[in-house]
Amino acid sequence: MAAKFEVYKDARGEYRFRLKAPNGQIIASSEGYKSKDSALNGVASVKKNAADAIVDDQS
Repeated sequence: MAAKFEVYKDARGEYRFRLKAPNGQIIASSEGYKSKDSALNGVASVKKNAADAIVDDQS
């Protein structure tokens, strides 16, 4: 099984997404969005931009 994005509506009525690892662990979660389309645009942005993201270790 591959990692997957889940889009859902939270208790406040906002749309959010989370990225789950193959083992079901949540590895990323989003802010709240007013519309489902905005949440889906957030997923698309992560998919497009995360592949080239660098790690900024500030420890």
